[in-house]
Amino acid sequence: MAQFEQYADPAGPGTATVDAPAVIGRMRAFRSGWPPRDGVAVFNQVYLAVSETLGRQSGYGTVPDTLDVLLAERYLTVVDTAAVGLRPPACWRPLFQYRRHPGVHPAQFALAGINAHIGHDLALAVVDACHALGCAPPDLEEEFDRVGDLLVMLEERILEDLDAGPDLLEVTDPLTHLMESWSLERAREASWSAAGMLWELRGFPLLAAEFRERMDAGAGLVGRCLLTPCR
Repeated sequence: MAQFEQYADPAGPGTATVDAPAVIGRMRAFRSGWPPRDGVAVFNQVYLAVSETLGRQSGYGTVPDTLDVLLAERYLTVVDTAAVGLRPPACWRPLFQYRRHPGVHPAQFALAGINAHIGHDLALAVVDACHALGCAPPDLEEEFDRVGDLLVMLEERILEDLDAGPDLLEVTDPLTHLMESWSLERAREASWSAAGMLWELRGFPLLAAEFRERMDAGAGLVGRCLLTPCR
């Protein structure tokens, strides 16, 4: 059996204690404390802008334990983990390590954040929600699709606001290659499958821990590739 690396798990079953307005408030607080060019700040700003837009459109409620809030809470706690000097999960580590690298384009920072959020956090948030609500992953498929719409908005915001749209990049540009090498749709499908697997493994903690570690490591490897300096 693999030796599991020890790091602070950002959340666990039924641990959500925040509501959606509180999530947005914490993202705003992070924004005020970081320079705009900071890589984590770039992702945070995109996430915040989309969350604020959805909040205005739908009128966020204050009921905790919904999938979108549980997902956001995992990101917020990763930031807290790094702030006190603990190692975040492997999927987030490249973003924090490269956050001030001058050769990484802002779009790469934002995409690496989405990769970590989908490739690792989303599956765990589905399991968190199942524990909190007393249901199974199939019962959350509609909410999963709704959260997927938020993630699509994040990706679109990156392309539009961070000057990384295909019309602005040459085909031979290394950044174009990196942006096109990652697929949000495939990442979402893999996350849904991973959530189902983790739910089935809930009675086998060692196997579940190994699966989580491998999922985390895989997302971290992709994130490191996405942050390859392009200038």
